[in-house]
Amino acid sequence: MSAGAAPLPPGSTIGILGGGQLGRMTAMAAARLGYRCAILCPEADAPASQVAALTIRAAYDDPGAQRRFADAVDVITYEFENIPLAPVEALARLKPVRPSPSVLAICQDRVQEKTAMQAAGIGTARFVPVVAPGDIAAATAAIAPGILKTSRMGYDGKGQARVAGEAEARAAFARFGDVPCVLESIVDFACEISVVVARAADGAIAAYVPVENRHAHHILDETIAPAKVAPAVAEEALRIARTVVERLGVVGLLAIEMFVARDGRVLVNELAPRPHNSGHWTIDACAVSQFEQLVRAIAGLPLGSPERHSDAVMKNLVGDEVHDWPRLAAERGACLHLYGKGEARPGRKMGHVTRLSPRGG
Repeated sequence: MSAGAAPLPPGSTIGILGGGQLGRMTAMAAARLGYRCAILCPEADAPASQVAALTIRAAYDDPGAQRRFADAVDVITYEFENIPLAPVEALARLKPVRPSPSVLAICQDRVQEKTAMQAAGIGTARFVPVVAPGDIAAATAAIAPGILKTSRMGYDGKGQARVAGEAEARAAFARFGDVPCVLESIVDFACEISVVVARAADGAIAAYVPVENRHAHHILDETIAPAKVAPAVAEEALRIARTVVERLGVVGLLAIEMFVARDGRVLVNELAPRPHNSGHWTIDACAVSQFEQLVRAIAGLPLGSPERHSDAVMKNLVGDEVHDWPRLAAERGACLHLYGKGEARPGRKMGHVTRLSPRGG
Protein backbone atom coordinates (compact mmCIF):
# COMPACT_ATOMS: atom_id res chain seq x y z
CA MET A 1 0.00 0.00 0.00
CA SER A 2 1.64 3.22 -1.14
CA ALA A 3 1.47 6.65 0.43
CA GLY A 4 -1.77 8.36 -0.57
CA ALA A 5 -3.58 5.08 -1.27
CA ALA A 6 -7.10 4.73 0.07
CA PRO A 7 -7.29 2.98 3.42
CA LEU A 8 -8.53 -0.58 3.55
CA PRO A 9 -12.30 -0.50 4.14
CA PRO A 10 -13.90 -2.42 7.01
CA GLY A 11 -14.45 -6.02 6.01
CA SER A 12 -10.97 -6.31 4.49
CA THR A 13 -8.69 -9.09 5.65
CA ILE A 14 -5.29 -8.67 7.27
CA GLY A 15 -2.89 -11.56 6.88
CA ILE A 16 -0.65 -12.41 9.82
CA LEU A 17 2.39 -14.67 9.49
CA GLY A 18 2.70 -16.50 12.78
CA GLY A 19 0.13 -17.82 15.22
CA GLY A 20 1.44 -16.70 18.62
CA GLN A 21 0.05 -14.32 21.20
CA LEU A 22 1.20 -11.22 19.32
CA GLY A 23 -0.85 -12.33 16.34
CA ARG A 24 -3.75 -13.08 18.67
CA MET A 25 -3.76 -9.59 20.14
CA THR A 26 -3.30 -8.02 16.70
CA ALA A 27 -6.33 -9.93 15.40
CA MET A 28 -8.40 -8.79 18.38
CA ALA A 29 -7.41 -5.16 17.73
CA ALA A 30 -8.18 -5.54 14.02
CA ALA A 31 -11.67 -6.82 14.83
CA ARG A 32 -12.42 -3.62 16.74
CA LEU A 33 -11.81 -1.71 13.51
CA GLY A 34 -13.98 -4.04 11.45
CA TYR A 35 -11.24 -6.12 9.87
CA ARG A 36 -10.94 -9.88 9.60
CA CYS A 37 -7.64 -11.67 10.05
CA ALA A 38 -6.16 -14.75 8.40
CA ILE A 39 -3.26 -16.65 9.93
CA LEU A 40 -0.54 -18.65 8.20
CA CYS A 41 1.41 -20.85 10.60
CA PRO A 42 2.46 -24.49 10.94
CA GLU A 43 1.13 -25.04 14.49
CA ALA A 44 -2.20 -26.56 15.43
CA ASP A 45 -4.53 -24.61 17.74
CA ALA A 46 -2.25 -21.58 17.73
CA PRO A 47 -3.30 -18.68 20.01
CA ALA A 48 -3.95 -16.38 17.05
CA SER A 49 -6.00 -19.03 15.24
CA GLN A 50 -8.46 -19.09 18.15
CA VAL A 51 -9.60 -15.54 17.34
CA ALA A 52 -9.01 -15.34 13.57
CA ALA A 53 -11.50 -15.80 10.74
CA LEU A 54 -9.21 -18.14 8.81
CA THR A 55 -6.10 -20.22 9.49
CA ILE A 56 -4.00 -21.88 6.83
CA ARG A 57 -1.92 -24.44 8.63
CA ALA A 58 1.19 -25.05 6.56
CA ALA A 59 4.91 -24.43 6.41
CA TYR A 60 5.78 -20.85 5.56
CA ASP A 61 7.73 -21.99 2.50
CA ASP A 62 4.84 -24.00 1.04
CA PRO A 63 4.14 -22.30 -2.34
CA GLY A 64 0.55 -23.50 -2.50
CA ALA A 65 -0.18 -22.23 1.01
CA GLN A 66 1.45 -18.92 0.16
CA ARG A 67 -0.86 -18.52 -2.83
CA ARG A 68 -3.98 -19.44 -0.86
CA PHE A 69 -2.97 -17.07 1.90
CA ALA A 70 -2.24 -14.18 -0.46
CA ASP A 71 -5.54 -14.72 -2.28
CA ALA A 72 -7.42 -14.49 1.05
CA VAL A 73 -5.91 -11.23 2.34
CA ASP A 74 -5.45 -7.59 1.41
CA VAL A 75 -2.24 -6.79 3.30
CA ILE A 76 0.27 -8.94 5.20
CA THR A 77 2.23 -8.45 8.40
CA TYR A 78 4.08 -10.78 10.78
CA GLU A 79 4.15 -11.33 14.50
CA PHE A 80 7.72 -12.54 14.97
CA GLU A 81 10.95 -11.67 13.19
CA ASN A 82 12.50 -15.14 13.01
CA ILE A 83 10.22 -16.18 10.18
CA PRO A 84 12.25 -17.31 7.12
CA LEU A 85 12.90 -14.34 4.86
CA ALA A 86 12.41 -16.09 1.49
CA PRO A 87 8.67 -16.83 2.03
CA VAL A 88 8.10 -13.24 3.10
CA GLU A 89 9.79 -11.98 -0.06
CA ALA A 90 7.67 -14.39 -2.13
CA LEU A 91 4.47 -13.14 -0.48
CA ALA A 92 5.52 -9.52 -1.07
CA ARG A 93 5.35 -10.22 -4.79
CA LEU A 94 1.69 -11.15 -4.34
CA LYS A 95 0.38 -8.69 -1.73
CA PRO A 96 1.78 -5.73 0.23
CA VAL A 97 3.87 -6.81 3.23
CA ARG A 98 4.27 -4.32 6.08
CA PRO A 99 6.90 -3.79 7.44
CA SER A 100 8.77 -4.64 4.23
CA PRO A 101 11.02 -7.67 3.76
CA SER A 102 14.03 -5.31 3.68
CA VAL A 103 13.22 -4.14 7.21
CA LEU A 104 12.75 -7.73 8.32
CA ALA A 105 16.13 -8.71 6.86
CA ILE A 106 17.91 -6.07 8.91
CA CYS A 107 16.09 -6.95 12.12
CA GLN A 108 16.84 -10.66 11.70
CA ASP A 109 20.59 -10.15 11.84
CA ARG A 110 22.39 -8.50 14.77
CA VAL A 111 25.33 -7.43 12.60
CA GLN A 112 23.07 -5.79 10.04
CA GLU A 113 21.11 -4.12 12.86
CA LYS A 114 24.17 -2.62 14.47
CA THR A 115 25.69 -1.63 11.13
CA ALA A 116 22.46 0.17 10.23
CA MET A 117 22.52 1.98 13.58
CA GLN A 118 26.11 3.08 13.01
CA ALA A 119 25.18 4.40 9.57
CA ALA A 120 22.39 6.45 11.18
CA GLY A 121 24.75 7.89 13.79
CA ILE A 122 23.08 5.96 16.64
CA GLY A 123 25.16 4.44 19.39
CA THR A 124 25.37 0.70 20.15
CA ALA A 125 27.66 -1.52 22.15
CA ARG A 126 31.01 -2.06 20.41
CA PHE A 127 30.83 -5.17 18.26
CA VAL A 128 32.89 -7.43 16.02
CA PRO A 129 31.36 -9.99 13.62
CA VAL A 130 32.51 -13.58 14.20
CA VAL A 131 31.67 -15.54 11.06
CA ALA A 132 34.11 -18.43 11.43
CA PRO A 133 36.44 -19.90 14.07
CA GLY A 134 39.34 -18.00 12.50
CA ASP A 135 37.72 -14.71 13.53
CA ILE A 136 37.65 -15.47 17.25
CA ALA A 137 41.24 -14.57 18.19
CA ALA A 138 41.05 -11.10 16.66
CA ALA A 139 37.54 -10.51 18.00
CA THR A 140 38.47 -11.34 21.59
CA ALA A 141 41.65 -9.29 21.29
CA ALA A 142 39.43 -6.31 20.44
CA ILE A 143 36.60 -7.06 22.90
CA ALA A 144 37.02 -9.13 26.07
CA PRO A 145 35.21 -9.79 28.23
CA GLY A 146 32.14 -9.63 26.05
CA ILE A 147 28.91 -11.32 25.06
CA LEU A 148 28.95 -13.68 22.12
CA LYS A 149 25.58 -13.84 20.38
CA THR A 150 24.35 -15.72 17.36
CA SER A 151 23.71 -13.21 14.58
CA ARG A 152 20.31 -14.72 13.91
CA MET A 153 17.50 -16.51 15.76
CA GLY A 154 18.29 -15.24 19.27
CA TYR A 155 15.32 -14.60 21.55
CA ASP A 156 14.75 -14.35 25.31
CA GLY A 157 18.44 -14.85 26.05
CA LYS A 158 18.85 -17.85 23.75
CA GLY A 159 21.96 -18.04 21.59
CA GLN A 160 24.21 -15.87 23.74
CA ALA A 161 26.96 -16.37 26.27
CA ARG A 162 29.19 -14.14 28.34
CA VAL A 163 32.84 -14.93 27.51
CA ALA A 164 35.97 -13.82 29.34
CA GLY A 165 38.39 -14.47 26.48
CA GLU A 166 39.33 -16.55 23.47
CA ALA A 167 38.94 -20.01 25.03
CA GLU A 168 35.43 -19.35 26.30
CA ALA A 169 34.49 -17.70 23.01
CA ARG A 170 35.65 -20.75 21.06
CA ALA A 171 33.65 -23.06 23.30
CA ALA A 172 30.53 -20.94 22.98
CA PHE A 173 30.93 -20.62 19.20
CA ALA A 174 31.13 -24.41 18.91
CA ARG A 175 28.16 -24.83 21.25
CA PHE A 176 26.12 -22.55 19.00
CA GLY A 177 26.93 -24.82 16.04
CA ASP A 178 29.62 -22.65 14.37
CA VAL A 179 26.93 -20.31 13.02
CA PRO A 180 27.74 -16.64 12.36
CA CYS A 181 27.90 -14.66 15.58
CA VAL A 182 28.73 -11.20 16.88
CA LEU A 183 30.90 -10.38 19.89
CA GLU A 184 29.57 -7.37 21.77
CA SER A 185 31.15 -5.33 24.53
CA ILE A 186 29.48 -5.44 27.93
CA VAL A 187 27.58 -2.23 28.59
CA ASP A 188 27.60 -0.85 32.14
CA PHE A 189 23.95 0.17 32.08
CA ALA A 190 21.68 1.70 34.68
CA CYS A 191 18.53 0.27 33.14
CA GLU A 192 17.05 -1.14 29.96
CA ILE A 193 14.30 0.80 28.24
CA SER A 194 12.30 0.40 25.06
CA VAL A 195 10.19 2.51 22.73
CA VAL A 196 7.42 1.20 20.49
CA VAL A 197 6.97 3.45 17.48
CA ALA A 198 4.65 3.34 14.47
CA ARG A 199 5.16 4.87 11.05
CA ALA A 200 2.51 5.20 8.36
CA ALA A 201 3.01 5.09 4.60
CA ASP A 202 2.66 8.88 4.44
CA GLY A 203 5.53 9.32 6.89
CA ALA A 204 3.45 10.10 9.99
CA ILE A 205 5.05 8.81 13.19
CA ALA A 206 3.57 8.01 16.59
CA ALA A 207 5.79 6.85 19.47
CA TYR A 208 4.78 5.58 22.89
CA VAL A 209 6.53 6.82 26.00
CA PRO A 210 9.81 5.05 26.87
CA VAL A 211 9.31 2.22 29.37
CA GLU A 212 11.67 0.40 31.71
CA ASN A 213 12.10 -3.36 31.30
CA ARG A 214 13.16 -5.71 34.08
CA HIS A 215 14.15 -9.29 33.30
CA ALA A 216 14.27 -12.60 35.14
CA HIS A 217 16.24 -15.52 33.66
CA HIS A 218 16.74 -13.51 30.44
CA ILE A 219 12.95 -13.20 29.93
CA LEU A 220 11.03 -9.95 30.37
CA ASP A 221 9.42 -10.01 33.79
CA GLU A 222 8.01 -6.49 34.25
CA THR A 223 7.57 -3.35 32.20
CA ILE A 224 7.12 -0.03 34.00
CA ALA A 225 5.42 2.75 32.06
CA PRO A 226 6.73 5.36 31.96
CA ALA A 227 10.40 4.65 32.58
CA LYS A 228 11.77 6.57 35.54
CA VAL A 229 14.57 8.24 33.60
CA ALA A 230 15.69 11.84 33.22
CA PRO A 231 13.67 13.90 30.71
CA ALA A 232 16.76 14.26 28.51
CA VAL A 233 17.13 10.46 28.36
CA ALA A 234 13.48 10.02 27.44
CA GLU A 235 13.75 12.63 24.70
CA GLU A 236 16.88 10.99 23.30
CA ALA A 237 15.15 7.59 23.24
CA LEU A 238 12.22 9.09 21.33
CA ARG A 239 14.59 10.85 18.93
CA ILE A 240 16.35 7.56 18.25
CA ALA A 241 13.02 5.80 17.65
CA ARG A 242 11.88 8.40 15.13
CA THR A 243 15.25 8.38 13.37
CA VAL A 244 15.31 4.59 13.04
CA VAL A 245 11.83 4.21 11.52
CA GLU A 246 12.55 7.01 9.07
CA ARG A 247 15.95 5.66 8.04
CA LEU A 248 14.62 2.11 7.58
CA GLY A 249 11.43 3.26 5.86
CA VAL A 250 9.25 1.28 8.23
CA VAL A 251 5.54 1.07 7.49
CA GLY A 252 4.07 -0.62 10.52
CA LEU A 253 5.46 -1.00 14.01
CA LEU A 254 8.98 -1.17 15.40
CA ALA A 255 10.11 -1.84 18.97
CA ILE A 256 13.57 -0.59 19.93
CA GLU A 257 15.30 -1.96 23.01
CA MET A 258 17.96 0.36 24.45
CA PHE A 259 20.46 0.51 27.27
CA VAL A 260 20.74 3.63 29.39
CA ALA A 261 24.44 3.62 30.26
CA ARG A 262 25.59 4.94 33.62
CA ASP A 263 27.34 7.79 31.80
CA GLY A 264 23.98 8.89 30.34
CA ARG A 265 24.33 7.54 26.81
CA VAL A 266 21.38 5.79 25.20
CA LEU A 267 22.52 2.78 23.15
CA VAL A 268 20.37 0.64 20.87
CA ASN A 269 20.44 -3.06 21.72
CA GLU A 270 17.89 -4.74 19.45
CA LEU A 271 15.09 -3.98 16.98
CA ALA A 272 11.83 -5.91 16.57
CA PRO A 273 9.63 -5.07 13.54
CA ARG A 274 6.38 -6.10 15.25
CA PRO A 275 4.40 -5.60 18.45
CA HIS A 276 6.57 -6.17 21.48
CA ASN A 277 6.14 -7.67 24.93
CA SER A 278 7.17 -4.35 26.46
CA GLY A 279 4.24 -2.66 24.70
CA HIS A 280 1.46 -4.86 26.13
CA TRP A 281 0.65 -2.21 28.75
CA THR A 282 -0.74 0.00 25.97
CA ILE A 283 -3.82 -2.24 25.67
CA ASP A 284 -5.13 -1.02 29.02
CA ALA A 285 -3.35 2.32 29.56
CA CYS A 286 -3.79 4.00 26.15
CA ALA A 287 -6.77 4.79 23.96
CA VAL A 288 -4.91 3.18 21.04
CA SER A 289 -2.81 0.09 21.81
CA GLN A 290 0.35 -0.95 20.00
CA PHE A 291 -1.70 -3.64 18.25
CA GLU A 292 -4.31 -1.21 16.96
CA GLN A 293 -1.50 1.14 15.93
CA LEU A 294 0.03 -1.63 13.82
CA VAL A 295 -3.32 -2.30 12.17
CA ARG A 296 -3.83 1.40 11.48
CA ALA A 297 -0.36 1.75 9.94
CA ILE A 298 -0.57 -1.23 7.60
CA ALA A 299 -4.22 -0.61 6.65
CA GLY A 300 -3.63 3.03 5.71
CA LEU A 301 -5.72 4.52 8.51
CA PRO A 302 -4.54 7.63 10.38
CA LEU A 303 -2.28 6.72 13.29
CA GLY A 304 -3.92 7.00 16.70
CA SER A 305 -2.66 8.95 19.67
CA PRO A 306 0.07 7.15 21.64
CA GLU A 307 -0.72 9.14 24.77
CA ARG A 308 -1.43 7.18 27.92
CA HIS A 309 -4.33 7.94 30.26
CA SER A 310 -2.71 5.96 33.10
CA ASP A 311 0.67 4.82 34.30
CA ALA A 312 1.11 1.06 34.27
CA VAL A 313 3.13 -1.91 35.41
CA MET A 314 2.87 -4.97 33.17
CA LYS A 315 3.85 -8.36 34.65
CA ASN A 316 4.42 -11.38 32.42
CA LEU A 317 2.93 -14.70 33.47
CA VAL A 318 5.62 -17.21 32.56
CA GLY A 319 5.26 -20.97 32.95
CA ASP A 320 3.45 -22.01 36.12
CA GLU A 321 2.79 -18.37 37.08
CA VAL A 322 -0.32 -18.59 34.91
CA HIS A 323 -1.91 -20.96 37.43
CA ASP A 324 -2.43 -17.90 39.64
CA TRP A 325 -5.10 -16.70 37.21
CA PRO A 326 -8.06 -17.16 39.63
CA ARG A 327 -6.52 -14.77 42.14
CA LEU A 328 -5.55 -12.30 39.42
CA ALA A 329 -9.03 -12.44 37.93
CA ALA A 330 -10.42 -11.52 41.35
CA GLU A 331 -7.89 -8.74 42.00
CA ARG A 332 -9.59 -5.36 41.82
CA GLY A 333 -8.10 -3.25 39.05
CA ALA A 334 -5.89 -5.98 37.59
CA CYS A 335 -6.18 -6.31 33.80
CA LEU A 336 -5.65 -10.00 33.05
CA HIS A 337 -4.76 -11.29 29.58
CA LEU A 338 -4.42 -15.03 28.91
CA TYR A 339 -3.08 -16.31 25.61
CA GLY A 340 -5.01 -19.54 25.15
CA LYS A 341 -1.96 -21.79 25.38
CA GLY A 342 -2.62 -25.29 26.61
CA GLU A 343 0.58 -26.27 28.41
CA ALA A 344 2.48 -24.13 30.91
CA ARG A 345 6.14 -24.95 30.25
CA PRO A 346 9.14 -23.31 31.93
CA GLY A 347 10.01 -20.09 30.11
CA ARG A 348 6.79 -20.05 28.10
CA LYS A 349 4.81 -16.80 28.12
CA MET A 350 1.27 -17.76 29.05
CA GLY A 351 -0.28 -14.35 29.65
CA HIS A 352 0.24 -11.04 31.38
CA VAL A 353 -1.41 -8.80 33.91
CA THR A 354 -1.35 -4.99 33.85
CA ARG A 355 -1.97 -2.81 36.89
CA LEU A 356 -2.87 0.82 36.30
CA SER A 357 -2.33 3.90 38.45
CA PRO A 358 -3.14 7.59 37.95
CA ARG A 359 -0.93 9.18 35.35
CA GLY A 360 2.08 11.06 36.66
CA GLY A 361 4.03 13.78 34.94
